[in-house]
Amino acid sequence: MARALIEALNLEVHYGGIRAVKGISFAVEEGEMVCLIGANGAGKTSTLKALARMIPAQGEIHYGAERIDAMAPHELIRKGLALVPEGRGIFARLTVAENLAMGAYHRDDKAGIAADLERIHALLPRLKERSTQVAGTLSGGEQQMLAIGRALMGRPKLLLLDEPSMGLAPLMVEKVFEVIRAVAAEGMTVLLVEQNAKLALELCSRGYVMESGAITVADTSAALLADPRVRTAYLGE
Repeated sequence: MARALIEALNLEVHYGGIRAVKGISFAVEEGEMVCLIGANGAGKTSTLKALARMIPAQGEIHYGAERIDAMAPHELIRKGLALVPEGRGIFARLTVAENLAMGAYHRDDKAGIAADLERIHALLPRLKERSTQVAGTLSGGEQQMLAIGRALMGRPKLLLLDEPSMGLAPLMVEKVFEVIRAVAAEGMTVLLVEQNAKLALELCSRGYVMESGAITVADTSAALLADPRVRTAYLGE
């Protein structure tokens, strides 16, 4: 049986007096693709940020054999946990090449970095074409690909993806999800937050449904796609 790569136990996030994430527990096993779905404001983004230690949280977070809920974000990057944030979070004034280099800032294996850059250029050829272009002038889809490429330059074991389809045209959404599928096929563990529930469930093997800061349903993607509650609330049926 596969072991959990990331596990949250009684995870809570507060914004002042607002309890945004209400003591949730879940796990993602090595090599899995798992999604968190739910309406806006359900606590999905807060959950990812808490896992990446970008915001304060209560409860336990275990990553592999370590407890990480007291660690700093930069420590987690070195351990192989990468977050592609909602809104992409690229360095808009830097070039595409400089953004990708920033993804490997903590590494000193020059040969490995060069090999990874070549691999990412093969996976995302548009980034090679745009290497010298200022990142802020890219299209939304290109910026999303750059954010994913930058995360991959850190050689993560776990990729946290927050709303990768947000604001993109349908054709570009398809291209971005092709990239995510290709990365997962290489064995990357992925936890995906995605507003498009149908797309997320079709891509992932399991899913958790979040409502008002709590996990209300957890099952295989096939079961969730067939669940009348999920179909009515999130699949527009």
